[in-house]
Amino acid sequence: MSTIRIEKISITDTDADCIVNAANAALQGGSGVCGAIFKAAGWNQLQDACNAYGHCDTGNAVITPAFNLKKNKYIIHAVGPVYRDGKHHEPQLLYSCYKSSLKLAKENHCKSIAFPLISAGIYGYPKDAAWRKALQACNDFINDNKDYDIDIIFAILDDRILQMGKDELQNQTHK
Repeated sequence: MSTIRIEKISITDTDADCIVNAANAALQGGSGVCGAIFKAAGWNQLQDACNAYGHCDTGNAVITPAFNLKKNKYIIHAVGPVYRDGKHHEPQLLYSCYKSSLKLAKENHCKSIAFPLISAGIYGYPKDAAWRKALQACNDFINDNKDYDIDIIFAILDDRILQMGKDELQNQTHK
């Protein structure tokens, strides 16, 4: 049975089959979650793997090996939207990057996946709205893929953001 959990843990410390990087469209190493993943995986080799793709459209995702992350097999690089005002397809693009990531996990036979809260950092997506869209996408994926079990983990370090996610998960579970 598929599950969704929200934990206080660094994404690079999870033992998920694949972890998701909050990537930019150029697939270049950055700061925040992206920088932590690149550093832990081995910056140069991960950058070389990303350079082989060259680009990833907002709302989509690509997959690379996890290199030095010994607990993980893959890194999925999901490109979330930069938040402007919510009227430039940001909700649809955010939803799509979660669904694209989950589709790649399934195609690569992953039993578990760890996400950050995509676009809610320097991309400025309001955290409550980001949680709603993230959890909606994950729940929809589970409902649309009853033949596939996956453990979905949200790796969050900030206590306030963690609690927002747990509250939203509770809301969506009891609809």
